Amino acid sequence: MKIRATTAMAVVFASSCLSGCVSVFEGTSQDISVVTNPIGAHCAFKRDDGKDMGSVESTPAKLTVRKSKYDLTITCKKEGYQDAAYLNHSGVSAAIAANIAVDLLLTAGISSIVDSANGADNKYDSVVNITMTPLLATASAPAAPVANAAPVQVGPIPVADTKAAPVEKAAN
Repeated sequence: MKIRATTAMAVVFASSCLSGCVSVFEGTSQDISVVTNPIGAHCAFKRDDGKDMGSVESTPAKLTVRKSKYDLTITCKKEGYQDAAYLNHSGVSAAIAANIAVDLLLTAGISSIVDSANGADNKYDSVVNITMTPLLATASAPAAPVANAAPVQVGPIPVADTKAAPVEKAAN
């Protein structure tokens, strides 16, 4: 009887320790590094559920975000360039497979429920590279000066002679 009580206590202890296994080993937040070409862009992070997750003032930079089942859209802006965006999909953490196997044996699925509820079983791309496209110059924009250009003389424009010279016929 004493062995059964000890075994039961060990199972309860292991269950409480392993509850939310991925939460313990990988945490509920993640760093995402964003690099833009060109550097120096302002980037905002927004989740698909509408929640603003934060921003970085000048790339390259890193932001710590809370993991979630929702995808992240990273939108970058820089003067002289078109806005650029990257959809960072929320994927499944690699540790989740091992967690489920152990979880079913020890906690009857409780730790997987905990990990799913707090987002620990999700993962984003940890490095994001975004290339920004320069804006095209518009017709109203002044032309850039040309360095070392020769001066242009403005004067009367010569007119071509409109009288045609007589055409000689070839002798046969």
